[in-house]
Amino acid sequence: MQRRLFLASAAASAVAQNPPRRIAAIVTEYRPMSHADVILGKYLEGFNQDERPPYPKSRLVSLFTEQVPDKDMSRERAKKFNVPIYRTVSEALTLGGNQLAVDGVILIGEHGDYPFNDKEQKLYPRFEMFLKITDVFRQTGRSVPVFNDKHLSWSFRQAKRMVDISKELKFPMLAGSSVPVAFRKPGIDAPWGEKQRHAVAISYSGLDIYGFHVLEALQSMTERRAGGESGVKSVQCLEGEACWNFLATTPWAQNLFDRALSLSETRKPGELKKIVPSPSVFVIEYADGLLGAAFLLTGAVEDFTVALDIAGRNEPIATLMKLQDGRPHHHFGCLVEKIEELFVTGRSPYPVERSLLTSGILDFALESRIQGHRKLLTPELQQVRYQSPRASNFCVSGWGPDGKRL
Repeated sequence: MQRRLFLASAAASAVAQNPPRRIAAIVTEYRPMSHADVILGKYLEGFNQDERPPYPKSRLVSLFTEQVPDKDMSRERAKKFNVPIYRTVSEALTLGGNQLAVDGVILIGEHGDYPFNDKEQKLYPRFEMFLKITDVFRQTGRSVPVFNDKHLSWSFRQAKRMVDISKELKFPMLAGSSVPVAFRKPGIDAPWGEKQRHAVAISYSGLDIYGFHVLEALQSMTERRAGGESGVKSVQCLEGEACWNFLATTPWAQNLFDRALSLSETRKPGELKKIVPSPSVFVIEYADGLLGAAFLLTGAVEDFTVALDIAGRNEPIATLMKLQDGRPHHHFGCLVEKIEELFVTGRSPYPVERSLLTSGILDFALESRIQGHRKLLTPELQQVRYQSPRASNFCVSGWGPDGKRL
């Protein structure tokens, strides 16, 4: 009995000394299967979203939604889990008061009714929402860690400004998607500190919405090379027959393409040229000489694979970044683990510059497309340099037959 009392007292003391971080969520919309659902849902319902442990350590204490669609979940979820919804970003961060009253912010500017520009980029207001968040930091004289889901912005200029503000106000920032941190088959990473010569990634879907994902999958592997990330010298987008011609005339790309494609678990039968009516590739020339190519093959695959040519190795390094098709979307749980690391430690598990560079490559690739698919020099992207951590950040276990985390 005394031992049980002692353990209970020790546990209560630990909780008192390390209370859950209070988190504000700023989102565009919260509906079934949206990023708000599969990220915030894990804070409210647990990692398996079944209202059972395990749960993240932090606690959602406020919510702001810019839009309320017909299938909105935010009002019902907020009522059920006693999370207040505020009318403004400022009120969500101050809990209706005059001072910053949260320990971290999750910004999810994904999904919702927003216009497109001439580059077919959906103009999500991530930058504008970020400015509203950091205005509160300035006004209250205190900053807290911020996680930004997926792109920093559709505009590289805006993305760079976001990173610059985080450094100016001295708060740690994490950004990006669930793909780089997802469970991998095989469970390997690019060898840290070794020279890379060529890299290929393969995925599917739209140039803007999934172009970011495939580039981020590629970047999460290439950033580990000798010398760290040195920036990008040029970017080019090729489509249709030009994509196939690039493969046919570029032996390194064809070799790595074949290796990456061989790891796909969703490869559809048939000749690629017949089942992929609109292929595309982003061709990337890094400042240190590394050459990369990120393919979107809608109709052939529905997953993410990467292959690298490492100097001194006879065979490519290749892996599948495996996403769970259906609840609880295990890969978003992997992302929440990294968000929690940001909030609990006050340090980003990997540099926000990865998302800055990836956002920039995509912006310039889509600019290349509307400029007749010409190669664009990118001196702005050559300035984005950083060193990745030696430790890997992907999930090392997947899910069981019931779909729940192992």
